[in-house]
Amino acid sequence: MKIAAVQLTSTADTATNLALASERIREAAAQGAQLIVLPEATSQNFGSGRLDGQAQELDGDFATTLQALAKELGVTVVVGMFRPADTVEREGKKINRVFNTALIVGPDVRRGYDKIHTYDAFNYRESDTVVPGTQLVTFSVGDLTVGVSTCYDIRFPEQFKALARSGADIVVVPTSWADGAGKLEQWRLLTAARALDSTSYIVAAGQARPGGSAEAGKESGPTGIGHSVIVAPDGKRLVEAGYEEEIIYAEVDGDTVREIRKAIPVLKN
Repeated sequence: MKIAAVQLTSTADTATNLALASERIREAAAQGAQLIVLPEATSQNFGSGRLDGQAQELDGDFATTLQALAKELGVTVVVGMFRPADTVEREGKKINRVFNTALIVGPDVRRGYDKIHTYDAFNYRESDTVVPGTQLVTFSVGDLTVGVSTCYDIRFPEQFKALARSGADIVVVPTSWADGAGKLEQWRLLTAARALDSTSYIVAAGQARPGGSAEAGKESGPTGIGHSVIVAPDGKRLVEAGYEEEIIYAEVDGDTVREIRKAIPVLKN
């Protein structure tokens, strides 16, 4: 099966981002991709203001439009968005929190995975405005099972092993990874390590680096470092993007997963 990881730069406006995502999905489908993964925060980029103003449920325009497109093209799409969650009061202020959701749409599916591990690290507190999810999610594309995680989840190997034990051959990772000192090295290590931990394909689609390679290595906040990657179950990077917007592709198959799990039975051991 051919899979695609779409690396783009989303904006502050959901309608603009929906049009961009639709264009990239059409491009990937035209190249034969059956599973197409887009970044975290595709519906609204981080650093552009409050997330609750454009948050939508799964029956909103963002999700239903993308499902209609997936049905038209005969593909399955995973893409980052935000959904309304709850309202809390903090220091006399009411905060409308959201779920950081990976939307899954296909001809016969529209559901979401809510990011379990909120990014409370490096002086950033995602949990102030985002409610963590509690449920693992898998779905099927053809004869392959796909697990879902999001960005900071990649630092937690237990989640990836649990998805693999639930049958996942592939784990997709919509991402908006921060740039800065050591961050690219960490990203490369973590994506390879999670493939090895779970003996699964890792398909990580990230936000492109704002400003491109000219800004590489500078502190960015959680707005993207690029370097989307598809990793084989043995930890080999099959294809990796750079800092700019692009789409990367790879062929995956269940036989490879089964062969590697037989040779390296870490999930059983």
